[in-house]
Amino acid sequence: MVYFLKFGASWVLPPGIFIVALFALAVWLWRKKRQKQAALMLGALTFAFYLLCTGFVAEKTMGWLESAYEPPANPQGDVIIMLGGGAMNDSPDVDGTGALCASPANRLLTAVRLQRRLDVPILLSGGQVYEDTGAEARIARRILLSLGVPDDKILVETKSINTTQNARYSAEILREHGYTRPILVTSAFHMKRSVLNFEKQGIAVVPYPADYLVSHHPVFHYTKLRPQTEALLDNVTVLQETLRTFVTRYIE
Repeated sequence: MVYFLKFGASWVLPPGIFIVALFALAVWLWRKKRQKQAALMLGALTFAFYLLCTGFVAEKTMGWLESAYEPPANPQGDVIIMLGGGAMNDSPDVDGTGALCASPANRLLTAVRLQRRLDVPILLSGGQVYEDTGAEARIARRILLSLGVPDDKILVETKSINTTQNARYSAEILREHGYTRPILVTSAFHMKRSVLNFEKQGIAVVPYPADYLVSHHPVFHYTKLRPQTEALLDNVTVLQETLRTFVTRYIE
């Protein structure tokens, strides 16, 4: 009964209500003897939008993107690079003000655990993207210190505002300090493009994906066919990463 209620409620809330509205418009066009427009509305727009809003499709597309690299069982390196992914400078936190968003917080958790296992420095890469966002690397540094990572094991890069600059400015720091075997930590969906950006800087990294968004072995349930904003966001993320990877590889 719980699953049935969830399935039903998804059609009266966004994005489900928009799919219902588009379907109703297609029916109205059909009744007005405008079959071509109705077919286009129903087939090319409504159905495509519906598919993008389902967890079933999101698991397939996001799973494909996240499977580009697997975390190595025995990672070896002389430095860990953690890429930023969003921060808020005025959010209250345990030991101060400023907090990381969900994705970089998950990345940080992985980076800390790797640092404790390997006893190598962490290079935090990420600047302040907008006026009302936080300086990512500085906020992450404060959190690392509160988690017990020694100050001399933390490097900070604060100039970058996108992945291309993450790689460029991190490469400069790596060369300055003589690091040659960096382990790259970022979200699994972001790893493919990140590795490519570092390759273009002449840096071969060991990919260590984190912050997985979908299961490696998903099990079908009919509720995965209901429209969800989370599924739409995942599919949009896949489309964005695919486009940005293409631009990075062939245009930049």
